[in-house]
Amino acid sequence: LLELAVQASDHSQQPIIIDDALLSSVAQTALQRYDKDGDQHYDIISAMIKAVRGSDPDAALYWMARMLVAGEPPEFIARRLVILASEDIGNANPNALLLADAALRSVKMIGMPEARIILGQVVVYLATSAKSNSTYLAINKAMQLAQKDQSPVPYHLRNGVTKLMQSQGYGEGYVYPHDYPNHYQPQQYLPDNLVGTQFYYYADNQREQHSLKFMQWLQSQSTPSK
Repeated sequence: LLELAVQASDHSQQPIIIDDALLSSVAQTALQRYDKDGDQHYDIISAMIKAVRGSDPDAALYWMARMLVAGEPPEFIARRLVILASEDIGNANPNALLLADAALRSVKMIGMPEARIILGQVVVYLATSAKSNSTYLAINKAMQLAQKDQSPVPYHLRNGVTKLMQSQGYGEGYVYPHDYPNHYQPQQYLPDNLVGTQFYYYADNQREQHSLKFMQWLQSQSTPSK
C-alpha cells in the first residue's frame, strides 16, 4: 500500500508526504478496481496471458499495469510469465524462458516500484517473440499415455551395475552414441509396444524447423551398428 501511495503522491514536493488521507484514498481505489479473490483477479491475469500469447505487447502491458496498480504482488505476475514462456513460446525461442526466470528472481530481490521495469521488459519480449506450443502438447500426450501404460524398460537400456544384473542381460546390446560419427546411432529407446509412438511434432517456426532439418540430416548420416 505504501508503494502505491508513493506512486500516487505529488512528486513535485520534496520530501514526498504520505498522510492518512492519501493512504485511505489509495486503498479505497485499489479495492474498487481489483479484488484479488474475485473474478476480476482471474479475468485480468487471463487477459494479460492471452495478449502475450496473441503477440499484442500494448494490451499485455495494459493488463499487467492494471494488476500492478491494484497491488498484485509482482512475483505472482512473474511466475505466470515463466509458465507462459515455456507453454506458449517454448523452443521457438528458448531464451524466453531464461529471461522470464531471470525476471522472477529479479523482482523477488528488487520489489516494487522498480519491479515494474523488469516486468515491462519481459512482457514485451514475450509478446513479440515467436510462438510455439509444440513441447506443451508433447508432454501432455506423454503424461496421458504414462498414466495408463507401465511398460518395462528394455533390457539394453537398463543400468547393469552388478554382476547379477549383467548376467540377466541388463545393458546388453546398448549402443553408445559417442562411439559413432556425429555422436549418433539409431537404436530402440521406447518399449516394444510403443515403438513408433510420436509425442513431439516440430512446429512451423524458424528454430524448430532448423532442429528438424538437423535431425533429418543426422539420421541420414547414421552408420550400421558395430
